[in-house]
Amino acid sequence: MENSTEVSEFILLGLTDDPELQVPLFIMFAVIYLITLIGNLGIMVLILLDSRLHTPMYFFLSNLSLVDLCYSSAVTPRVMAGLLLGDKAISYNACAAQMFFFAAFATVENHLLPSMAYDRYVAVCKPLHYTTTMTRGVCASLAMGSYVLGFLFASIHTGDTFSLSFCESNVVHHFFCDVPAVMVLSSSDRHVRELVLRYIASINICIVLLVIFISYMFIFITILKMRSSSGYQKALSTCASHFTAVSIFYGTIIFMYSQPSSSHSMDTDKIASVFYTMVIPMLNPLVYSLRNKEVKSALRKVVVKAKLSLG
Repeated sequence: MENSTEVSEFILLGLTDDPELQVPLFIMFAVIYLITLIGNLGIMVLILLDSRLHTPMYFFLSNLSLVDLCYSSAVTPRVMAGLLLGDKAISYNACAAQMFFFAAFATVENHLLPSMAYDRYVAVCKPLHYTTTMTRGVCASLAMGSYVLGFLFASIHTGDTFSLSFCESNVVHHFFCDVPAVMVLSSSDRHVRELVLRYIASINICIVLLVIFISYMFIFITILKMRSSSGYQKALSTCASHFTAVSIFYGTIIFMYSQPSSSHSMDTDKIASVFYTMVIPMLNPLVYSLRNKEVKSALRKVVVKAKLSLG
């Protein structure tokens, strides 16, 4: 195993070198990050305060909000600082840390999504067995398994990447330390590492998508058999929102990681990466929760209490 001692820092090229675009991009990302913070923290606080939301579905939603907040925070503040201050340098250790935490929380989300799909499958297709199937122990095990797998795979990918030698170039053609963007800089043989990255990512994505597909296939079959038009519309709306978020998340992940680094267009990767590092964490609270009547009711309840306490 080769150790990298030649490079002490990396240079992140960022999204653009055009100085006229840096301030508008900073403002846009600041707004996106602010909405991400308010949306995801708001969802977690609402679920914590309102006992009516202490159900398996909202347990997974609170974990999803936490994960979205964490992996967005691993990337967005550093990007904003680069745009505002023009500082493109990131230390070797900071780059490794950013890669690890982003990969960990993104992988956790990758495994939370099928857990949420399974929860919806049980709720729609087996409502009479919902409380006995989705117990606290089952929910805790699914969530804990997601975190364990996330941090395990992040350790593998980060360890594989930073066991390579970097002695030729330290210029990362990306706005954060993503695995393919850093790995391509290595001066040593990275073929085995690329295969490990591609196969682990591909197998994970395929298994997760299979679980989601099977869950929602049964959900749609059950929906089509519903005689109540209101129940039909409600279930269909929930599934459509979920599939929108899932399609964006997995579409960008498949595009980014299911191809060898030699065929990557870094500029195209940057655009795709903005969606799953910044936009998706902002959209998830809206897609999954804020359109939900129970969440809206809980929010109104908190607002009323706040007004009464201030008045």
